[in-house]
Amino acid sequence: MIRMGKNVVLLLTALLLTAGVGYWAWQKYHSVDIPNSTVKPAASMASDTLHFDANAPQLTYLQIKPAEAFPEPLLEPLNARITYNDNYTARVYSPVSGRIVKILADTGHLVKAGDPLLQLDSPDYAQAFSDNVKADVDLLRKQQAFERAKQLSDTQGMARKDLESAEADWHQAEAEALRAKARLKNLASNTTTTEGQFILRAPIAGTISERQVNAGSEVRPDATNPLFVITNPQYLWAIVDLPEVQLGKIRVGQPVSIEVDAYPNEIISGKVAVIGGTLDPLTRRIQVRCELDNAKHKLIPEMYARVTPSADSKSTLPRIPNSALFTQGVSSFVFVEISPGELQRRKVMLSMQGHENSYVKEGLRAGERVVTSGALLLNSGLSGEN
Repeated sequence: MIRMGKNVVLLLTALLLTAGVGYWAWQKYHSVDIPNSTVKPAASMASDTLHFDANAPQLTYLQIKPAEAFPEPLLEPLNARITYNDNYTARVYSPVSGRIVKILADTGHLVKAGDPLLQLDSPDYAQAFSDNVKADVDLLRKQQAFERAKQLSDTQGMARKDLESAEADWHQAEAEALRAKARLKNLASNTTTTEGQFILRAPIAGTISERQVNAGSEVRPDATNPLFVITNPQYLWAIVDLPEVQLGKIRVGQPVSIEVDAYPNEIISGKVAVIGGTLDPLTRRIQVRCELDNAKHKLIPEMYARVTPSADSKSTLPRIPNSALFTQGVSSFVFVEISPGELQRRKVMLSMQGHENSYVKEGLRAGERVVTSGALLLNSGLSGEN
């Protein structure tokens, strides 16, 4: 019995040793995919190339996007503000004081030059209209008086000085009539409803972008804010406060690329129209005005924007996010997708590196697919293979 028990113990010991050796061999020659572990390629055909199976779990942790072509920049994006283009904008004020009776146009309406905007009950307008009528009547009366005086003077029935006095009164009435008509014309109203009613009209054609009055409001000619703002929304300005040290890189007519947060990765073309002639002594900046074409009507005044001056409107470079870059020593690298599952580490030379994106001068072509997220993980896996 004792010998049989020893044989059983020896048999169990041998089985345990065999199982241990087998498990050690399985751990050596088989890998286990762990999502949070360092990426390991299925195989490596070259020192800078990683290969994965089409359904490899490591690929799910990568973001790969094509590198888009953008105009070659001269400077990093400059903060800017979208504003009205004053060459296509009118801020409408009332030339007379009074109370608004009726609003005849609203925000978003398309108007033509001369279209009515509001109806105003204005004693000032009534006074101007009355002055014009009285001046016409007075002119007619004094013209007739001068003609009678001239006839009497011709027959020696009136002294010369009386004729001269009548002529002076006639010319004075003529001047007053011209003044009254000019005053009425300056009010820019061709239509009256009832006595004292004034119609405010659009001075230009365009879209009403702002309305800051309501029926019953009192208005004055010296108001701070305009009653209406009429503009052509296709034409806008981007105002840039340019640092003094970068003034030498900007010129009138230079092309610029404009971006806004509302439409990421969408570029709007423009050009430098005006460079300010004065420098702000406190901020050491110069105001630069850029014209842009808002044909799609996506941009709105007072939006914040980023303006990037371009070296040449015909010269473009691939632009990639900074998350796609990693460095080794003093060189910059990216991972480029050669084919599905095949990723190549490639050295690139940068033309400019901004806060969010970089422009590649050499080593990458526009349209090539670049790993924008997970490049460091891939590089660590490639280093482990080497």
